[in-house]
Amino acid sequence: MSSADNPALPDGQSSLTTDILVIGGGVMGLWAAVEAARSGAEVLLVDAGALGQGASHGVVGALMPHMPDKWNQKKQFQFDALVSLESEVAALEAETGLSAGYRRSGRLVPLPKPHLRDIALRHQADAETVWQAGERRFHWHVLDTPPVENWVRADAGAHGFVFDTLAARAAPRRVTAVLIAWLRMQTNVRILEQARVVHLDPAGMALLGGGRELRFGHAIVAAGHEAFPMLAAMSASPTRPLGQPVKGQSALLKASVDPAFPVIFFGGLYVIPHEDGHVAIGSTSEEAFDDPFACDGQIDLLIAKAASIVPALEGAPVVERWAGLRPKAIGRDPMVGPHPDHPRIIAMAGGFKVSFGLAHLLAKSALAAVKGNVLPVPESFLTASHIALAESR
Repeated sequence: MSSADNPALPDGQSSLTTDILVIGGGVMGLWAAVEAARSGAEVLLVDAGALGQGASHGVVGALMPHMPDKWNQKKQFQFDALVSLESEVAALEAETGLSAGYRRSGRLVPLPKPHLRDIALRHQADAETVWQAGERRFHWHVLDTPPVENWVRADAGAHGFVFDTLAARAAPRRVTAVLIAWLRMQTNVRILEQARVVHLDPAGMALLGGGRELRFGHAIVAAGHEAFPMLAAMSASPTRPLGQPVKGQSALLKASVDPAFPVIFFGGLYVIPHEDGHVAIGSTSEEAFDDPFACDGQIDLLIAKAASIVPALEGAPVVERWAGLRPKAIGRDPMVGPHPDHPRIIAMAGGFKVSFGLAHLLAKSALAAVKGNVLPVPESFLTASHIALAESR
């Protein structure tokens, strides 16, 4: 039996010691724990609730690239992440025997206005130059009609369609299930669920709600939007927020759709066919809200919009409506790297809509920070950059 099967501290033991403490068991924290375990370190993964819940328990799973124009370090990082995720997921699937619901299905974007086609044609040329990974080439095709039949309405793209071959999708809950299963197989990983960190001492101690102590060499803070106040508390200006929670609503519909069909993106709407006869619809981005976990008419409008351009969704039963809070860092970019004043504390937060596509590569960067190495990430991703931005406002 793996030590990961131990759900709590042993009776009578008031503290645990570990090389690397990972705070947060969403997709960011799970990948951080995987990379930490692969390094051979003793790892303690702590979550205030159950692993894989929170924002990571959504239903959408779109893995979308940036536009291929105005190429920069940030776009290259995301490109590398989206390309490498395929093999990373395959390796974990092989080791666990589980499926993450991953497929490089591509993305289909209707072009309802003429100027959008002009922009898309420029992007098509851009992609031929920058969407390259060794011998692999990815494309931004501009087409007159959809590349597959019986999916999106042809009249949704009055001026054509974009079909990009880089985009992919995965089933969020299956991804986290694969990561959790892999971690539970490791003998150098402990998992504590229903254990909230109420105080983080940068000298190497975390205090749980029940008063028990966790002592660590390094701590990776990957607690979603709750990571922001935890990290800000250690900064020179603790009242200046490093990020905020943004509410998202999405839905899962039951529909007989070919799971190989591409993801549809249309005016902020995602339509994602999954492997199990379901189609995900999403998502809203709400910075002001009353109830973070309540669904309302906003998701109903997205469902209706999806049905208006996808005939297979007309009258499709809604299996689930979902709402939750996603972490948006102050500069919008993800946050990763050591706290500038406390090098034993490493942030890995703020993924917002891109967490599932970037988390594995951000985790490698977090482990580079543990080892004291220079992080191979854009400067705007660094924890120090986010803190400096917060203090400048």
